Amino acid sequence: MKTLSISRKDIAVITAQEVEELATRLDQDNYSNAFEGLNDWHLLRAIAFARPELVEPYIHLLDLEPYDEA
Repeated sequence: MKTLSISRKDIAVITAQEVEELATRLDQDNYSNAFEGLNDWHLLRAIAFARPELVEPYIHLLDLEPYDEA
């Protein structure tokens, strides 16, 4: 099994178009195995933490709820 390695450098250069393609794959959920979908989910999650403006339209795919830590 191949492990997913995501660097900050990779996330820094990702485009809005690439995020849209990633979100489309996740939304369609048409993977040959569960690990492919999980890798895409982890990538979208990493992008959401580093560059939230790119993921905002697709945040529903991550099941993240806004919360107040106060």
